[in-house]
Amino acid sequence: MRFMKDFDAWNRQKKHTESQDRLFFQEREIWFIRLGENVGFEQCGKGSKFLRPILVFKKFNNQVFWGIPLSKTKKRGKYYFPFQFKNNVESCAIITQLRLFDAKRLKYKHGMMRKNEFVSIKKAIQQLL
Repeated sequence: MRFMKDFDAWNRQKKHTESQDRLFFQEREIWFIRLGENVGFEQCGKGSKFLRPILVFKKFNNQVFWGIPLSKTKKRGKYYFPFQFKNNVESCAIITQLRLFDAKRLKYKHGMMRKNEFVSIKKAIQQLL
């Protein structure tokens, strides 16, 4: 049996998200954002708020940025970037899912990626391109 995604619940949450103020953010920060319910193999948010952690990869202005969804699931290969985060818990940046986000999606800041790891993930993305 196939799991049915709840696009109606996400639509209700998305209407609320659109009315939110934009929060201040910087590159290297890790935020929980309202990622939503997406199609196919695209990363989705979880819970009633459809939240997922992301890495702010490139800030363009105070409104939009490129972000990379994160996962606690251990994944290996050139499309993933494993790194240690809070309490030495291993996280994984899914670099193939890099995309543009509006700052209205930001919910709360969770931390910051270490500088050396940020330099390494930039190199990994350059190699992928």
